[in-house]
Amino acid sequence: MEGQGTIETIRELRLALDKLAGKTVGFVPTMGALHEGHLSLVRQARQDCDVVVVSVFVNPIQFGPSEDMDKYPRSLGKDIALAREAGADIVFAPASEEMYHEPARAKVRVDGLEDVLCGKYRPGHFAGVATVVLKFFNIVRPQRAYFGAKDWQQLVVVGKVVKDLNLSIEIIPMPIIRAADGLALSSRNQYLSPQERISALVLPAAIQAAAQTIHAGERDARLVEAAAKEVIAAQPGVTLEYFSICGPQDLQPVDIIVGEVLAAAAVYVGPTRLIDNMVIRI
Repeated sequence: MEGQGTIETIRELRLALDKLAGKTVGFVPTMGALHEGHLSLVRQARQDCDVVVVSVFVNPIQFGPSEDMDKYPRSLGKDIALAREAGADIVFAPASEEMYHEPARAKVRVDGLEDVLCGKYRPGHFAGVATVVLKFFNIVRPQRAYFGAKDWQQLVVVGKVVKDLNLSIEIIPMPIIRAADGLALSSRNQYLSPQERISALVLPAAIQAAAQTIHAGERDARLVEAAAKEVIAAQPGVTLEYFSICGPQDLQPVDIIVGEVLAAAAVYVGPTRLIDNMVIRI
């Protein structure tokens, strides 16, 4: 279909989508600074759907007071061009005032999933994610929404919101896109200096070490975690936040590894926080 361009208000977006009634809408939510990981979602949505909507919105309520919202990379003009090239029909780029009316008091909570892994270290983050995603779902009203697996916890949280609130939306999980050296693509990678970029490779290396330890026969999750943590500890300039072997859907730590588990980790490379994960099947 012919692209509808860039839209900044909810009213304009709804008017544009009303004209497309009956068509299948695919939605890709982003915070901008688009890279190949985001674009893989847009291309899949283009294959699956009649209409593709990409949002570009740095969501203020998912950042803590000491986090990097003010310096989070922003490149709206470039993002619009990349999204359109990948197949987006509409780019929705609202201001914060358009999305949140003061005082905004309603938030979405997902008990048991938002206070583990990254949520343990970022209080309120996943309530902010769940709230903005539900707002976008209500605004865009897509049939399908696309999320990358790099933020596995986000994927699980959003899936639980859709299931528990009976939303008629299919969540399409998409695989992690990695650079040739194995580092998961992230908007925050651009913060890294050349030396830090090399140091950051310890994160996927630690995930791989966990997988190799499991495939070699180790079933004690604490010993697998210890093997991965040793890899990270050996890399100067990298600080471990957490490394967890847990259930892929409940995100709770496991003692004995059976079936499949999630190896998930967060580290600081200098001041930059990076995450990675892998689902490991026995």
